[in-house]
Amino acid sequence: MKIYNTLTKSKDSLEVGDDKRINFFVCGPTVYDLSHIGHARTYVSFDAFVKYLRLKGFDVFYLQNITDIDDKIIKRASEMGEKPSDLTKKFEEEYFKDMSLLKVDSVSKHARATDYIKEIISQVERLLENGFAYTIEDGIYYDISKFKDYGKLSRRTIEQAEDGTSRIDESVKKKNKGDFCLWKFSKEGEPKWESPWGDGRPGWHIEDTAIAESFFGAQYDIHGGARDLIFPHHEAEVAQMEAVSGKSPFVKYWMHTGFLTIEKEKMSKSLNNFVTIRDFIEKHSPRILRFLALKSHYRSPVDYNEKNIDQIYQELKKIDRFVGSLENQATQDNPSKKKETEETVVKYKEKIDETLQDDFNTPVAIASLFSFISEINPKIGASDKKTINEFLENIDKVFGFIIVPPEERLVEYLESSETGNQANTESHIRELAKMRETARNNGNFGEADDIRKKIEDKGYSIEDTKEGFKIKKI
Repeated sequence: MKIYNTLTKSKDSLEVGDDKRINFFVCGPTVYDLSHIGHARTYVSFDAFVKYLRLKGFDVFYLQNITDIDDKIIKRASEMGEKPSDLTKKFEEEYFKDMSLLKVDSVSKHARATDYIKEIISQVERLLENGFAYTIEDGIYYDISKFKDYGKLSRRTIEQAEDGTSRIDESVKKKNKGDFCLWKFSKEGEPKWESPWGDGRPGWHIEDTAIAESFFGAQYDIHGGARDLIFPHHEAEVAQMEAVSGKSPFVKYWMHTGFLTIEKEKMSKSLNNFVTIRDFIEKHSPRILRFLALKSHYRSPVDYNEKNIDQIYQELKKIDRFVGSLENQATQDNPSKKKETEETVVKYKEKIDETLQDDFNTPVAIASLFSFISEINPKIGASDKKTINEFLENIDKVFGFIIVPPEERLVEYLESSETGNQANTESHIRELAKMRETARNNGNFGEADDIRKKIEDKGYSIEDTKEGFKIKKI
């Protein structure tokens, strides 16, 4: 398997030990607000990636931090008249709700920054001892001029780093403009912890290396995050950990997801185009957002617009129609089709695996899925049905949008109406009616109207009453 490595700027072969253990870290949320769909893009992408690695037999320990102390949290808590710890607890719970809806459930451990203060202090102590840090009136800072490899991840020189001053470390007393804070001395009313240098709290960058070191040691396999974290956040992580340990590289493979835009503009509250995961789910199924995240290559930009969403609906309808058709196939075997079906399944299994092995190329893999649906003959026997179902269920362990309960499908396959089986036909009509009711309850009235028309086209009418819907044969 090959993955694009931000550190080397090339596709590198994934090489791990004989035990196939992979230590994997992804920067998690800063829990002071609801997560937005850009976060969803990153976390869905890495969730699917980890699930694929596990499917291939790798033993992945997936670690994700939770930033539960920083300037933004303190500011927001003050604005809302809350304790910072109460604010972060609330939004951490909301984050977990969002991830559950998106089927992001592959993380082995979530680690809160405030649970690792001792480990953070230990790293700051060692940076001071090794001559990479200094103290000024508001805190302890990292001296980027002392680390000769600073900028190797982002391809910035020290001078270029000076121009990219971090917005969170703007002290005029710093030695270098690009220096960043490791430990902030406490101000009145702010959360604080005891340290050898006085009460204070950690800087943003140091929490990740301290948490990762406590689980993985000085070096590990893969670090992931969004592209905007390459500088200064991930560059700072490299400088910190390699200065602490004297070992290089801190991380062997760096993976970064592309930006998500809204109508080709950067998402921003000032532009009134800021879309939280919760906002999205109020209009569309979480399944749509998971598909949106995986339809593009994880390194590519993704643009969110209604045209794209409409296209996703049509593509998922095709999947739902196919999955529904499988459930209505004959229970007798069709020996003449069995070998052909098995060969087709093997061909597409290899195609999808080959594309995912190549830098986790999900859009090409998804295109192969649709080619499979178009190619396979739906008029199959019982054993063929079992083979196809196993194939779909296996790849859906990665994708997470193929197999859904009948009531969550966007279309219902009505094979029974073509066979003249009256009882089965009416059962399918009732399922359609339930789907319509769900659409109406979610405010998706256009979709509800489309389902009503399908019901009428099958020769039935539907009436809404206080007691619920009533179905009559026309």
